[in-house]
Amino acid sequence: MAHKLAFIGFGVVGQGLAEILLEKKEQLKEKEGFEATVVAISDFIKGSIYHPNGLDLDLVLKTLRETGSLENYPQTSGLIIGWDSFQTIKATNADTVIEVSYTDVKTGQPAIDHCKAAFESGKNVVMTNKGPVALAYKELSEIAEKNGVHWGFEGTVMSGTPSLRMPIETLAGNEIKEIRGILNGTTNYILTKMEQEGVSYESALKEAQELGYAEADPTSDVEGYDARYKVVILANYIMGIPLKVEDVSCKGITEISLKDIEEAKAEGKRWKLLGKVKKENGEVTASVAPEKVEITDSLASIGGAVNAITYECDLLGPVTLSGAGAGKTETGFSLLIDLIHINRERKPVVV
Repeated sequence: MAHKLAFIGFGVVGQGLAEILLEKKEQLKEKEGFEATVVAISDFIKGSIYHPNGLDLDLVLKTLRETGSLENYPQTSGLIIGWDSFQTIKATNADTVIEVSYTDVKTGQPAIDHCKAAFESGKNVVMTNKGPVALAYKELSEIAEKNGVHWGFEGTVMSGTPSLRMPIETLAGNEIKEIRGILNGTTNYILTKMEQEGVSYESALKEAQELGYAEADPTSDVEGYDARYKVVILANYIMGIPLKVEDVSCKGITEISLKDIEEAKAEGKRWKLLGKVKKENGEVTASVAPEKVEITDSLASIGGAVNAITYECDLLGPVTLSGAGAGKTETGFSLLIDLIHINRERKPVVV
């Protein structure tokens, strides 16, 4: 049976997943028994369309490229145009909501309310929005569990790099006492550029903006706020620690100078913006701050706009995972990871 999907938001990430579903359609069906039918798309700017029998994704993307509006999708019997996000969540026949709307990271809205509406309507949610997971993890988890639905958010920490599912599934049995990582590619790119080419912070930031690694307003990245939310998600989901955003001390990289970079080199060290959470003797500490790490540290070798994370395990010791932390295809893939997981849970067990 096809897995029916409704997109809430259809920007870069949503379109990235749509393209993957088209490209990998036969492979997913053959290897995973996964067939997806997109029945609805609702985007605040691009418009909204719903057909209970499914939309033609190729035609959706073509219409959007040529006209800029989903509502110019060719009229067919049964097509409904113009529903808002909540109508789309509650009234469509979707099994799973793909929540990739523009969301205020400070409030988690409207994504928090989108999740609640979906769960209470008996629908699963997969998402890449950090805000709801960082700000309302306990509440939303309880609502999802009460309604017997899945909530996937792999893409909230390191895009498609499985920083959440990997430790939960493959490090099971270990106690993870500390998590430390490079959780923001923009700042890692800037620090790498400063060290390797001797350019100033301002010059490195400008280049990061030109390459699309940094926003026009880079505050969330360079002041550490983006990494701070990710630390909260890791603490809650991986370590079971009910950490809140305000519990994480936070300092960015804006004060790091070339002199600091050179001094670290002379000491055999390298600057990295690290997000950390540690559990020791019943106490929990969590922070985001620039730190001089030894060149021999596994995180020291991570350069450019790459993310990496180290899990300190009681049985296995330190385990480091690195990979892309952003990108259209990479983040689209993170949604696919969650969809495949839901599909595997839905498949009947053969005995």
